[in-house]
Amino acid sequence: MSEPHEKVDTSVDPGGAPRASGPSPADGHAPIETPVAGRVLPPTDVALVRRLVATQFPRWADLPVRPVEFGGWDNRTFHLGDEMTVRLPSGDWYAGQVAKEQRWLPVLAPRLPLPVPTPLAQGEPAFGYPYQWSVYRWIEGETVAVGRVDDPTEFAVTLADFLAALRRCDPTGGPEPGPHSCHRGAPVATYDAETRRAVEALGDRVPGALATEIWEAALAAGRNESPVWFHGDVSVGNLLVEDGRLSAVIDFGCSGVGDPACDTTIAWTFLSGESREAFRETLGVDPATWARGRGWALWKALIMLAEHIDTGSPQEAEARRVLDAVFREYGE
Repeated sequence: MSEPHEKVDTSVDPGGAPRASGPSPADGHAPIETPVAGRVLPPTDVALVRRLVATQFPRWADLPVRPVEFGGWDNRTFHLGDEMTVRLPSGDWYAGQVAKEQRWLPVLAPRLPLPVPTPLAQGEPAFGYPYQWSVYRWIEGETVAVGRVDDPTEFAVTLADFLAALRRCDPTGGPEPGPHSCHRGAPVATYDAETRRAVEALGDRVPGALATEIWEAALAAGRNESPVWFHGDVSVGNLLVEDGRLSAVIDFGCSGVGDPACDTTIAWTFLSGESREAFRETLGVDPATWARGRGWALWKALIMLAEHIDTGSPQEAEARRVLDAVFREYGE
């Protein structure tokens, strides 16, 4: 089958993913300049992955390495043989997600109704690559798209059941929102200045007064409940389907314990009408949480549109589509 995602599988014992030995000496490969916090990094390519795996996990040294078809932004991801993947953070912002997933995914997995990633091993910095990295096992499935979901309402209910189960997991000791979660789970006010700058920059390309009204409603919708587990990036790229049904939830890099309103953005980015209402009802989303979730969807769409305005790119089209969904739903 094709390779529609860059994620992992769960068909392994979740107990105790091994850790690699310490860093190895540099090998003389010419480094390249990358736009990651001013660092000079070696090329994050097949050659680097082979050397990292061979020196730190020699039992896998003979397995072939190849890039996944769609590797994402936060990590560079490679197939390791036919059943595993290697994921290397692409910058400082994402590096803290490695230890978090290694620590918490084995705890959460048995309590969730759908498969989630299970770490197989954690690698250490070496050969000029400065971050910890992970080995997972591949999950079969395709990322969500309209034509791949047989029944959107059933899909919405299954997803809501999953998120409800995640919220019920014991939050004790879980990671609070911060850079590791891209501040998902924090108050939406975290991105207040950025949202207002985007509205101003877009000018008459968007209904600025309406966008500001929706945003201020999100800011005013406070949360008094105790923090709970959230996924942090419930997007089509992190939801897998098989035979037309939701089959797995992947990439917990933005997860943590805080406000779960950020997990409702799928209601505007993918769901609509009956499926949106089924999602909200099944998850039991109160009006304040719904308003904050709408604010999260608005923020992301605005900054995407501001970045890609007048480019004619797929990103511009997607941002416009989500904004239209937010504006229409708010007016209903």
